[in-house]
Amino acid sequence: MNYQDTVSWMFKQLPMYQNQGKTAFKKDLSNTLLLSNHLKNPERKFKSIHVAGTNGKGSTSHMLASVLQEAGYKVGLYTSPHLRDFRERIKINGKEVNKQFVIGFIKRNRVFFEQHQLSFFEMTVGMSFDYFARQHVDIAVIEVGLGGRLDSTNIILPEVSVITNIGFDHTQFLGSTYEAIAKEKAGIIKSSIPVVIGETQEETKAVFLDIAKANASDIYFAEDFNSNYTSDLKGSYQKHNIKTATSALRVLGKKSFNVSEENIKKGLQNVIKNTGLKGRWQVLQLEPKVICDTAHNKEALTYIVKQLAQENYNKLHMVFGVVNDKDVDSILPLLPKEATYYFCKPNVPRGLDAEILKHYFIREGFKGKAYNSVKMALDAAKMVANPEDLIYVGGSTFVVAEVV
Repeated sequence: MNYQDTVSWMFKQLPMYQNQGKTAFKKDLSNTLLLSNHLKNPERKFKSIHVAGTNGKGSTSHMLASVLQEAGYKVGLYTSPHLRDFRERIKINGKEVNKQFVIGFIKRNRVFFEQHQLSFFEMTVGMSFDYFARQHVDIAVIEVGLGGRLDSTNIILPEVSVITNIGFDHTQFLGSTYEAIAKEKAGIIKSSIPVVIGETQEETKAVFLDIAKANASDIYFAEDFNSNYTSDLKGSYQKHNIKTATSALRVLGKKSFNVSEENIKKGLQNVIKNTGLKGRWQVLQLEPKVICDTAHNKEALTYIVKQLAQENYNKLHMVFGVVNDKDVDSILPLLPKEATYYFCKPNVPRGLDAEILKHYFIREGFKGKAYNSVKMALDAAKMVANPEDLIYVGGSTFVVAEVV
């Protein structure tokens, strides 16, 4: 198989959360442990940082990787989902895993995958760990896919664990209260390994303190660290991620990783250049200004709406689509009613039909039309927007994937 055949096989053959949602979610780590044993435990052959959280874990992971690169380390970075190409998930010093490795890994292990019915995500985690071990990275930043306790990445023993924040997302798996969700995310806290909590929330602080204490883990809250850094990631919400990342780096410094002030400043200012991160308050064009962002839940969209209010524009156009397990009613009160909406379905099986999405909005007094694709919705917005207008594209990571 060539690269495209290989990736198509991975997508189609096995359950993939990105496409199928709930049916792809595994309830334990048995398959991941089986795979790790089959691969001769690659996760034990490199040092790591483990990053969980409802929002901000992707940006925080990329910030950490960028700073560590500036400090001269060979840095692995595992994140999900990808926007355009599967290889975005697995990088070393900003360079995507090469196609030949992806092909070879699947070819070598395909019989094992089929025998044990591994999920897409389990295979991908195994691939990243195998790649980082073979390439002898100094450290890898590993982003949790979903939750923490049962996530396939949760077989590593990191130098430091990071939990960015807690919000309502994937409640069908993680629980419907802040405390329940925090408990799942806190599943990445390991015995005697320090943990950094990004945003302190009244409802979750006690959960983290209790689990850290039970694991004899030192716990740090980012709010207790001074942080006056700026980044090339321009969303207003990034101030929280900057604080989380720099706090984690301070803790990592106690583990014989040498990171200077200059490394931190340069790393934070060159996240996009060093890691290739896309889709975070990304300006796609000017006149009219087009901005996209992967924010897709209540907490993240709250920040987005605040930042939109700070932009100067004549009229606001919102190209908007979501997945079918999204609680649309919970996000409607946040969104600007004065905007014109261009409803679309992201091109994944989980995408919510644009007409159904439109129905939710119109019922609550919003105005807009449904389109057959993200591209058609964006083209329609560009057609009517004046140079001094603003077009926002978002609602789902998968909507953004089609425009970056």
